[in-house]
Amino acid sequence: MSEHVLLVTGGSRGIGAATARLAGERGYTVCVNYLQHRTGASEVVSAIERAGRHAIAVQADVSIEADVVRLFETIDRELGPVRALVNNAGILEHQARVEEIGASRINRVFATNVTGAFMCAREAVKRMSTRHGAAGGAIVNVSSRAAQLGAPGEYVDYAASKAALEALTIGLAREVAGESIRVNAVRAGVIQTDIHASGGEPGRPDRLAPTIPMKRAGEVLEVARAILWLLSDEASYSTGTIIDVAGGR
Repeated sequence: MSEHVLLVTGGSRGIGAATARLAGERGYTVCVNYLQHRTGASEVVSAIERAGRHAIAVQADVSIEADVVRLFETIDRELGPVRALVNNAGILEHQARVEEIGASRINRVFATNVTGAFMCAREAVKRMSTRHGAAGGAIVNVSSRAAQLGAPGEYVDYAASKAALEALTIGLAREVAGESIRVNAVRAGVIQTDIHASGGEPGRPDRLAPTIPMKRAGEVLEVARAILWLLSDEASYSTGTIIDVAGGR
């Protein structure tokens, strides 16, 4: 069993896939969680194994508590206890004004983006905390600049869910700091991923690029590098920290 077991939720594509691949290159044993994109998850696993590390793909819907428990129990059995967690799984829905958004949509977004992160953090703490006889660990939550900018006219519900994720980051960091667990977040800006297609505008990064001080959208690997730094011992005195990877926007 590896001592460096990492779980990346939503790891089949985008930022999650880049993080999982980079983690494999840096010596982690990785569980790639996915909801629907089994082929993408399998490709990430293959890339990690080509880098000489072990990886598995596990289907689970993080918005369902029983799935989260099963996910962690599968990792316990096949890889060993999680020592690092990246709460990356997240959804958004089509661009809409608040006056057009119903409760069912809000509940769907929060179930994945907030409740899912809470449940994964809960299971991770049980396996990491010195309070439970473990050796510690690190958690990184993937937030968004939308948490500060609000995403008006597009997805205020998504922005609100990411603000909640940042509150979880700060609160949990302070709660478990004395138990050898660090909890941080990366606040991603406009990044070239297919999540924008989920919002109904695949070309959104190109549209917004001129409004970004660096005049371009970010790449998934740029976010992944920040995540891996926060997981590493190089960030040993950082907890409750949120790093912007947003090109100055």
